[in-house]
Amino acid sequence: MALISKPVGGVATKPPAGPGQPGSVQAIRDEMAAAFRLHQAGDFAGAIRAYHGVVARDPAHADACHLLGVAKHQMGQSAEAIEHIARAVALRPGVPAFHANLAEAYRATGQFDRAVGCCRTALHLWKEYPEAHNNLGLALQALGKNEEAVEHFRTSIALKPDDAMTHSNLATALRTLGKSEEALESFRKAVELNPRLPQAQTNLGQFLLDLGKAEEALPHCREAVALQPDLAEAHNNLGNVYRALEQYTDARASYFEALRINPDLTLAHANLGLALQREGRLEEAMPWFRRATELEPASIVYLGYLADAASESDQNDVAADCYKKMIEIDPSRPLTYNNLGWLVQEQGNLDEARSYFETALQLDPTFPPALISLGGLEEELGKLDEAEALFRKALAAHPGHTIALSRLSTLLRGKLSAEDQDLLERRLEDPTLQESVRGTLLFGLAHVYDARERYDEAAACLKRANAATLAELETRRQKYSPQEHERFVSNMIATFTPEYFERFAGVGDPSRRPVFIIGLPRSGTTLLEQVLSSHSQVHGAGELMIVRQNFEAIPGLMKRQIPPMGCLPDLPPDVVRELAQKHDARLAALGGPATHVTDKMPDNYMYLGLINIMFPNATFIHSRRDLRDIAVSCWMTNFRSIRWACDPEHVASRFREYLRFMDHWRQTLPAPIHEVDYEESVENLEAVARRLVAACGLEWEPACLEFHKNDRPVRTASVTQVRQPVYKKSVARWKKYENSMADLFANLPV
Repeated sequence: MALISKPVGGVATKPPAGPGQPGSVQAIRDEMAAAFRLHQAGDFAGAIRAYHGVVARDPAHADACHLLGVAKHQMGQSAEAIEHIARAVALRPGVPAFHANLAEAYRATGQFDRAVGCCRTALHLWKEYPEAHNNLGLALQALGKNEEAVEHFRTSIALKPDDAMTHSNLATALRTLGKSEEALESFRKAVELNPRLPQAQTNLGQFLLDLGKAEEALPHCREAVALQPDLAEAHNNLGNVYRALEQYTDARASYFEALRINPDLTLAHANLGLALQREGRLEEAMPWFRRATELEPASIVYLGYLADAASESDQNDVAADCYKKMIEIDPSRPLTYNNLGWLVQEQGNLDEARSYFETALQLDPTFPPALISLGGLEEELGKLDEAEALFRKALAAHPGHTIALSRLSTLLRGKLSAEDQDLLERRLEDPTLQESVRGTLLFGLAHVYDARERYDEAAACLKRANAATLAELETRRQKYSPQEHERFVSNMIATFTPEYFERFAGVGDPSRRPVFIIGLPRSGTTLLEQVLSSHSQVHGAGELMIVRQNFEAIPGLMKRQIPPMGCLPDLPPDVVRELAQKHDARLAALGGPATHVTDKMPDNYMYLGLINIMFPNATFIHSRRDLRDIAVSCWMTNFRSIRWACDPEHVASRFREYLRFMDHWRQTLPAPIHEVDYEESVENLEAVARRLVAACGLEWEPACLEFHKNDRPVRTASVTQVRQPVYKKSVARWKKYENSMADLFANLPV
């Protein structure tokens, strides 16, 4: 919250005559009077020149030294101001105003302890000096001593009840102490006393916004801007209100105006980034967050903004770097360790992830996010009992914790106890629950109902859960655009023609290490990877982001500032080779002695053309499944990053484009695509497994049929299924929901 405090207190109202040399006293008085008139008129630069003239003629003129320092402080030159005001104090140490204003200059330069000392000296000289009490309150507030600050603000108000800015300062301290009702009363009092004080108006508006009263805040923030158009903080606060009202064009305009006035206003940089992030424009938001961290590199808040945005846009290296810096600044925050652990877990560094989760729990043994994250790690490793114990520990410490309840329900499904189910259902009755949180619980309950063959109830839960997810995406401006994806598919198909592939013949890396398992999510890719990774020469790397990162890196490697799609027609062979060599090196690091490394990122089907020119000898395995079963499984999954799975029309559109993509690759891709049907895999696993091992150019190993004994980490919604022998109950699962999910099936291309 950008609250504006009183900048200067205790400025003399008239310049007393200072000592002068005989014959020049009147001339110096005249110069001082002229300088003071410029000062009062707000011409600080002119006043500074005039005060310098006085000091040049009479270096012992304490008032001139003092007011020269005050003017410099008001010009933002507080470090220089200290030198001049300190000179005045040395010349006349008994003037309270000198000490009070020196305190403000110290406060402006972050020397809060010195500011406190100067204020206390001023009050020793004049106990009932209202400005000194106010300035002392501000300095104490900066040191985090808000209770003591409140006492001095109240004393200042008792001495000078009509000072609107001091009421606003009191309100700020009360707000920090969590005394919202008293704070609001003081903010309103400040505006009542001086409705033309822009700081009071914008402070009241920002506080109303913090209370969730954006509509009521708007006129106050608008009035502040009208009263003082050059007050950058007021424009920033107006932007905050517009952002809360989802008027993003107006919000951005306000932040840009704040930055035009003050290019170094860190809050405005960060808030502009937040506005763009809420619009779903992450790529544009990132530079503003970066600038905020450059202006205030020790701010955990701004580093957190950058980390969250980087993580959301899959720039995990950037996010991890931010979290590490946050730990250096403040190693006592368990959430930072948890977030960093989650990131490194996503990158497959499970031991490192565990160390971060455990550090978070050393700081707070009942910290729910870390307990849940560590539980998820155990789940990934197949240690399901340990995972359950951690989810229950989170619930024991925080009864009714929604994410812990949901994770426990999804893990246990039909084995969830009646007591746990009752708790889950009671939590869903809470009218204060946010819809996005309610959706998380509904996904968990749906899995319980499904396992207990209560299919209509499961379908009802899923309809509400996906509606909540869709609403959250719309709120965050991250809703899936079928039209945008259709254009992407059309452009890729138009680019990767037989002639295009001929251009790159012999260009790529001949390595046979990469094995790409592709298909729609929930189509059986995890099962196929588990089978292959049970072979002694195959390392299962899970879902890697490398291919997409390669695609997005193309403009940078070509030194162009256009989207990757625009670079493909002119893609140079040396860029292809560089991407392939780096990609293969990363796979080699992951796979160790294994000759083959699988990447089961389903969406890689969209990039098969790029993959093929990079790795002409790679193995491509396409996992297919009845689209109705895939639709049901996607509908039941609370995905973190898939935006199309919560709307039946989006699901149908995505499936159609997937089929269009795969038809194109079958006709044009120079390399063979090994097609595997999920239904065949569960019916005759050995035949499928032998075919896949042969496709990789490997000798058969019986261990591939005992994939459920493979203890490799598995990060997928199928984590419990692949720990069991193959079973057939997921085949034609859609028939159980044929009527209750009719809307989901209506437009599927089946």
